[in-house]
Amino acid sequence: MAFTVSYVEREGEGTCLRLAGELDLSTAPELNAVIDRLVNGGERRLLVDLTALTFCDSTGIAAFVRGDNLVAPDGGWLRVTGASGRVDRVLQVTGLADVLRYEPDRADPTARTAG
Repeated sequence: MAFTVSYVEREGEGTCLRLAGELDLSTAPELNAVIDRLVNGGERRLLVDLTALTFCDSTGIAAFVRGDNLVAPDGGWLRVTGASGRVDRVLQVTGLADVLRYEPDRADPTARTAG
């Protein structure tokens, strides 16, 4: 499966990027370019949907961290959601799940909990 990045604006809630395929050394520059374009356009809240991502290596992890580092100084964030299998395992083992506040059971990690 070829790697793809698509995105949609979420009304007042930032932008949702949907990744599909394998995120690795050869495809991470594509993700970085999309993140750069969005950040340069003023976006500061990025939700990355990993539901269709089948593989992620260290360069993919670095792209997520880089994106978060780009938006954090302005009060922004990059969050991930929807990972499963090997991708979920990579997020857990690297500690990125904690850094990016990944909650696998929540459809939208930016949503507020009732209470």
